[in-house]
Amino acid sequence: MSPAERDLLALGPSSGPPGADGGAAAELLALDRAHVWHPYGPMPGRNEPYLVESAEGVRLRLAGGRELIDGMSSWWAAIHGYRHPALDAALADQAGRMSHVMFGGLTHEPAVRLATDLAGLAPAGLEHVFLCDSGSISVEVAIKMALQAQRALGRPQRQRLATWRGGYHGDTFHPMSVCDPVGGMHSLWTGVLPRQVFAGPPPAAWDESYATALTDMIERHAHEIAAVIVEPVVQGAGGMRFHHPEYLRVLREATAAHGVFLIFDEIATGFGRTGRFFGADHAGVSPDIMCLGKALTGGYLTLAATLCTSAVAEAISAGEGGGLAHGPTFMGNPLACAVARASLSLLRDGGWAQRVPMIEKGLRDGLEPLRGARGVADVRVLGAIGVVQLDHDVDVAKATAAAVAEGVWLRPFRDLIYTMPPFVTGDADVARIAAGIASAAAAG
Repeated sequence: MSPAERDLLALGPSSGPPGADGGAAAELLALDRAHVWHPYGPMPGRNEPYLVESAEGVRLRLAGGRELIDGMSSWWAAIHGYRHPALDAALADQAGRMSHVMFGGLTHEPAVRLATDLAGLAPAGLEHVFLCDSGSISVEVAIKMALQAQRALGRPQRQRLATWRGGYHGDTFHPMSVCDPVGGMHSLWTGVLPRQVFAGPPPAAWDESYATALTDMIERHAHEIAAVIVEPVVQGAGGMRFHHPEYLRVLREATAAHGVFLIFDEIATGFGRTGRFFGADHAGVSPDIMCLGKALTGGYLTLAATLCTSAVAEAISAGEGGGLAHGPTFMGNPLACAVARASLSLLRDGGWAQRVPMIEKGLRDGLEPLRGARGVADVRVLGAIGVVQLDHDVDVAKATAAAVAEGVWLRPFRDLIYTMPPFVTGDADVARIAAGIASAAAAG
């Protein structure tokens, strides 16, 4: 065991007080190590995970009583925090009616109302909603929509996808093929995944030559690509980079000119995270297909949605398949739809529009002093997103332990220490998150 791992374990949940609680925690962690495979890691894991007993507001309570401010919104989903009364009530009320019913041949009010709500909130033209299980599956559905529509329109040779470097779209196979092919986490699958068309990564500032290169790429490959897929304004797990929104306009104009569909993956950027309701709103453009997930239910249950225009839906429906060839078992789950509607209701109240700029200011104030510090390559903030990029890969164990010592939960990766806190995070807690990032950067 490395010194860094010993430091991490010393701060972990098993360091709680002795007695029944400590014994129960130790038993759970032993069972976890024996049976539970955690994401992006080996079996068993290299580092002992922190054992969470409960969560409320913006705090995670660990075994032993230690509390941590959640700087990650549970992978960007818990935007309203934990145990929110409105979301709890929606979940309990729906559970008293029905928890699930198959969506083939049946429908129900939570799904119908949610689809109507999403169509009303989405960029213009996105009128049709396919409800699915998770963000990655919503991307699979979007790709399937584009391929089926092109085939139905008499262009079956258009089977490839185009995107730009630095993106991330999920861990299932077709989404992996449009993640960054070299720097992404899916390079292991090179030679197995479909080969797609990639432009260079989008610059943070406007670059006329890059815009021209995007247009040229689409024109040059229009005969073989079904769609262009990008994350608007913010590239998430591919590197937490921000880009100029005007590139979205360039993509919209070029794809429309050549009969190529435009897909916006708003799984990370949707529902206010960037300071606008959707990332697309920064550019004032509408895609043909849009993917939503993560914060859709406020972090309560897994649910995603793929929205499309009438033109896409009509092409697919008139095609040889007679409809979209997809149908998850838990599609339109009533519990998830009910809590998603409650989450959207909270967002419609508009409080996020005041809180996100305040979080942005707090993160700027707290993180800008790190610019130029030893080991720091860049600092960037947009909306409720704060990123410190190091000039080396993070020592995840040491960085995590340093943040925990500050009372903050972070999940660094590659060369990045970042935060996406819940929108209800107060100013003092935002300052503590920034302090946790500073400590993590110094330690990692």
